Amino acid sequence: MRAGEHQIIVIGAGGHARPVVEALLLLGHRIAGLVDNDASRPPVLGQAVLGGLDLLPSLRGQGIGGAVIAIGDNATRLRLGDLARGLGFSLPTLVHPAALVSPHASLGEGAQVLARAVVGPEARIGRLCLINTGAIVEHECTLDEGAHIAPGAILCGLVRVGARCLMGAGSTTIAGRQIGPDAVVAAGAAVTTDVAAGARVGGVPARAV
Repeated sequence: MRAGEHQIIVIGAGGHARPVVEALLLLGHRIAGLVDNDASRPPVLGQAVLGGLDLLPSLRGQGIGGAVIAIGDNATRLRLGDLARGLGFSLPTLVHPAALVSPHASLGEGAQVLARAVVGPEARIGRLCLINTGAIVEHECTLDEGAHIAPGAILCGLVRVGARCLMGAGSTTIAGRQIGPDAVVAAGAAVTTDVAAGARVGGVPARAV
């Protein structure tokens, strides 16, 4: 195995790159650098932006093995994850050392669990899901691929969140609700009923907006 196989490239150098890079550094990972199509972005926590996405094939050719997608937007995160996977990068899971993940939970490829987030027993987290700072995903919840649980959001037990959903910051979803794919739950909302695919809801209790 080439030496670079243990290095990680971070894709994305915007705001979400900061907690991602910090978690990688705290976990002791070797970061080769960041790539972003805005190559003028400044370094992130001392890690240089090497250039645009067109660099990815050459970086893989240098033996860099892993890619972490530091993108908050769900569709973009999935698209770039597929791009990196197609180039031969692995997509490691990322669990911040200050997060709490049950040993009876499962995390899909490229999933991220950030500082002080909690993932309960028998929760199933899909590929490239993002459980952001301080979020709680309780027992037996299921997150389909690319879902984003924003900072401070709470999913009580047995909630199903569809692919590419955004559960807004500080929102709460009571036990057993179903959130359809591509739905958006506004910050601070209280979800007490199922949410249809593609719907946008907000308020207390949450209603269509």
